[in-house]
Amino acid sequence: EKEDTTSTSSSSPSSIMAICLSQVLYFLKNNTINMKTFFALASICASASAFVPAANSAVETRLFDKINNKIDLDSPKVATMDKLSNGDKKVYCRCWQSGTFPLCDGSHMAHNKETGDNVGPLIVSVDKAE
Repeated sequence: EKEDTTSTSSSSPSSIMAICLSQVLYFLKNNTINMKTFFALASICASASAFVPAANSAVETRLFDKINNKIDLDSPKVATMDKLSNGDKKVYCRCWQSGTFPLCDGSHMAHNKETGDNVGPLIVSVDKAE
């Protein structure tokens, strides 16, 4: 009885590698190739799979995820201008979760705990005049 070695195609590098190696193992199991040929084909499979783009890469996902899901959503750009006087200090939100945006209210701490992120505020201060 002949074993079916065909598989459905997928674009992920790990599935390409798995399909390729399953084919190579099939031929090795049936004594139709030797070990030297096996390792050569396995190397080619591994190298080829490196050039196949992953289905959902982290970079691709990150580029299209919205960061701001809360503040002034109808505006094409959220920009804030602020003036600081001598001796002033302000703590600005960078996580977009603050209820007092653009100022930080510490919401990043819950965000960091939930997501494993490490975002924190932007702290700006102006020295006192002498």
